[in-house]
Formats: sequence, structure tokens, C-alpha cells
Amino acid sequence: MKFENSGRCNCAKPKTDCGPEPFVANIACAAGQNQNFRTALWTGCHLQMTLMCIPPCGDIGVEIHPDTDQFIRVEDGKAVVMMGDCKNRLDAKCCLNTGDAVFIPSGTWHNIVNTEKCPLKLSSIYAPPHHPRGTVHRTKADAEKESY
Repeated sequence: MKFENSGRCNCAKPKTDCGPEPFVANIACAAGQNQNFRTALWTGCHLQMTLMCIPPCGDIGVEIHPDTDQFIRVEDGKAVVMMGDCKNRLDAKCCLNTGDAVFIPSGTWHNIVNTEKCPLKLSSIYAPPHHPRGTVHRTKADAEKESY
């Protein structure tokens, strides 16, 4: 068994998806360093973590994952999360601050909007994995070009 970050945990930015091997990371620090819209940090057989950087006044986009539960944590910034049963009716809304998290059951439409003038840093866990191992989307437009 090999650990990517042996010894003391540090804020080393991984160069590639570090799964499915055991891996230790400071998620808040890794999210702070991430400049991509989406970066797969770790992909295993049953779970995946991505990091996201949402530009000022940007959003992740209204989406649904029919077979995937999702956990999203605000690592830095402020946002609004909207969820609902229909794409055009996201009735559940809540303000999010650094350290807040959202649990999104499969089959729930959702969006997160950055409400600040600084980039919003998120970490997201998908179970099971949602994106191909090693996914990196520099921009939201790059992410929208791929179909999952």
C-alpha cells in the first residue's frame, strides 16, 4: 500500500486524480489552489471527490444526477443553493457560507450560485462516481461540452 502524501499532511497540489490508491489531503487547501471549474481529486470504485472553482456571479448550472447522491461543501466563499423536483422549479433555497455543506439525493435538480466578487471554492463527493477518472474541466463551457 503506497500513500501519495506520506508523513505529515501538506498542501501539495496533486498533478492527477489520486484514486483509487489511499490518499491523504488537506481538502480546504487543495480547493483553494484549484483554479479549474472542475478537477477530479480522487476517484474510487464507489466514491469520487472533485474540486470546483466557480467565478464571481457564476454557477455550477442546473443539473440532476439520476443515480448518484452528491455532497457539496463550501471550502471558501458564499453562495446560494437551489433544489427541487423540477428543472424549472427549484423551490428550496438556502444561503451557504464557508464550511456549510449540502446533501443532494439522486434525482434532485440543483444549482449553486456564487454570490460574491471572489471565486467560490467547493469540494464535491459523488457516490457512485459521476465523472470519468482524471476529469479536468478548465471552464464551465468545457464541462458543458461533455455529456454524462
